[in-house]
Amino acid sequence: MKVRDSVVLISGANRGLGRAWARLLLEAGARKVYAGARDPRGIDMPDVIPLELDITDPEQVRRAAAECGDVTLLVNNAGIVRGGHVFDDEAVDRARQELDTNLFGTLAMCRAFAPILVANGGGAIVNVLSVLSWISIPGGATYAMSKAATWSMTNGVRIALRPQGTQVVGLHVAFMDTDMTAGIDAPKASPQDVVAQAIAALEAGQEEVLADALTREVKRGLSLERGVYLDAAG
Repeated sequence: MKVRDSVVLISGANRGLGRAWARLLLEAGARKVYAGARDPRGIDMPDVIPLELDITDPEQVRRAAAECGDVTLLVNNAGIVRGGHVFDDEAVDRARQELDTNLFGTLAMCRAFAPILVANGGGAIVNVLSVLSWISIPGGATYAMSKAATWSMTNGVRIALRPQGTQVVGLHVAFMDTDMTAGIDAPKASPQDVVAQAIAALEAGQEEVLADALTREVKRGLSLERGVYLDAAG
């Protein structure tokens, strides 16, 4: 995947990591960037094309695919976190909301844009995942469920799209310095650094990015005799 002269669609592009994606892709030479958000009035970046996009709305996903038929790189950045413990009264409702966006919405975008990507030469998809794809923490159990499912979905999409020449990248990261983690006291990665790593991985033909030390440590811990996922974290 070559970023220069690419045409990109970023979901959840109105803040945090999504804004960093838009800015750095333009700096890297992307020819066009569609910036999707539920409320595109919140997108104030120059040189991007605001796009109304709620990835849980099938009609908006269909319309985005119809309007953005020149896309060569899809960045599935949109996601939500509701937080909470497994046995909270609201846990099932929270899990459904997180799965609806993080899993089913992301899958809908992959499905809608796969034919467009192959028509434009193959292209690439980046799915923004998490260190919580592999472990759970007490205050984020339902979010972890959704990201574990989305990791598995990403692996399935990668296998399905490999014959058409579409590169599928899973981007795993722990805490980033964004609004979503404002109340968390922990080391946080810079969104700009995370995006820079992902762009480098795209251009190197890689299929997975472990964007910080904690994520790399957890990934190594999966194969221990007592896997890291067996113990509570956080």
